[in-house]
Amino acid sequence: MRILIVEDDKQTARFIFKGLQQEGYAVDRASNGKEALRLTLTEPYDAAVIDIMLPELDGLTVITEMRRNGIKTPVIVLSAKSSVDDRINGLRAGGDDYLVKPFAFSELAARIQALIRRATNAGEPTTLSVSNLKMDLVRRKAFRDNIELELQPKEFALLEYLMRNSGRVVSKTMIMEHVWDYNFDPRTTVVESRICRLRDKIDRSFKNSLIHTIRGVGYVLEEKD
Repeated sequence: MRILIVEDDKQTARFIFKGLQQEGYAVDRASNGKEALRLTLTEPYDAAVIDIMLPELDGLTVITEMRRNGIKTPVIVLSAKSSVDDRINGLRAGGDDYLVKPFAFSELAARIQALIRRATNAGEPTTLSVSNLKMDLVRRKAFRDNIELELQPKEFALLEYLMRNSGRVVSKTMIMEHVWDYNFDPRTTVVESRICRLRDKIDRSFKNSLIHTIRGVGYVLEEKD
């Protein structure tokens, strides 16, 4: 999952950036409104965290312009303003949630997960499952045949993306866009190497393989006869 952080305070931005990376998200940052608007209009994000008070273009204007241009990326409005009117303005501008500073990172992470679940039409499930492979989105754990899989954060993020798109072929580019940030060189073999490591963990010790390579196209996670 790929997240955009829009925050001009460097300490707060680093705090969120580091936390989300440790959770396995691909994270991009913008420090002003104009940069944020450019990124949201050109890059695919699964969610965005946008501060209201920004240089060059304020956060509410960024969100309004996103919605005017048909960008449906779920947005958490981040602000030190806590009045009812401020919350209403944030939601009316097109925000999907509103979080007041200071905040606990665990709450921000939980709200991001909830927004992504709603945006992907997954209702409010806390687990994903394909055949005997199961993922607990709350505890950030994965199991196959009830055996816990030891996954690194980026492996968890990659598996989550494949499971959310189970039965659908996803290309290397799609994976790069949602699991890694936009600074990665598209010529890199990081996707292939991570897929290989993921296969070792979820397929090697089991009778049937779930991750399949579609030559020249991409990868698909599904149970095949």
